[in-house]
Amino acid sequence: MTDYTPPKVWTWNAANGGPFANINRPIAGPTHDRALPVGKHPLQLYSLATPNGVKVTVMLEELLAAGHAGAEYDAWLIDIERGDQFGSGFVEVNPNSKIPALMDRSTDPPTRVFESGAILLYLAEKFGALLPREHRARTEALSWLFWQMGSGPYLGGGFGHFYAYAPIKIEYAIDRYATEAKRQLDVLDRHLADRPFMAGDEYSLADIAIWPWHGQLVMGQIYGAAEFLDAKSFTHVGRWADAIAARPAVQRGRMVNRTWGKPQNQLHERHDASDFELRTRDKLGPAGS
Repeated sequence: MTDYTPPKVWTWNAANGGPFANINRPIAGPTHDRALPVGKHPLQLYSLATPNGVKVTVMLEELLAAGHAGAEYDAWLIDIERGDQFGSGFVEVNPNSKIPALMDRSTDPPTRVFESGAILLYLAEKFGALLPREHRARTEALSWLFWQMGSGPYLGGGFGHFYAYAPIKIEYAIDRYATEAKRQLDVLDRHLADRPFMAGDEYSLADIAIWPWHGQLVMGQIYGAAEFLDAKSFTHVGRWADAIAARPAVQRGRMVNRTWGKPQNQLHERHDASDFELRTRDKLGPAGS
């Protein structure tokens, strides 16, 4: 372990940060002028198929599958490694410069929504779907939605970063966040032992929020850490993850704004349901990459 004594006043070293050094900075606001494109649908999504982005595209595809035609959307690719999230148009939609961001142009004036959990809740309330109406189940679903929002940074920016992306492997950091990642999986495994979905018998926005992170983690689809974390030991999470991954809307949503993996599993932009046709000849299975 390298000895490090923090200075009295920290200063930013832009070169210190590994593959994401160019997108992590200690200031907010735009770095360049760039207007966002606008498609034909009222819902305009600006995103990338990271777990947070997948939440929203899955939500939209589930709404469409349930017959909510008003959930038709255009999904525009935001390349975070290129710094698209710091363009002036994107910052107007999300001053925090993080994907995903949504503009609802069915309202006057248009409504911006940012933070993935807020987008899920906004869409659930707008369409009256994927959020239980019964008081106890609704409260349970919202509790788990916000559990994910609070837990996600420890799993992604904590464990995922230090295990998969950090320019140097720091044993203390990996051990610290692996401990937390496994604790979170144990929380879920105990909860799912006697219920099919997070809020009980009803599939909801809570499942949609949690699956792209913890579901894909145990299935070996993010960070390549399933074996390292002994993910197979979390049998109830595994059963739940497989069931959700088998849903056609989840398979479609996972493809949108995806720029890596097998070409047939990528759909860089989505403007119509027919955009999936050329990408689904080879079926995207639950463990598709």
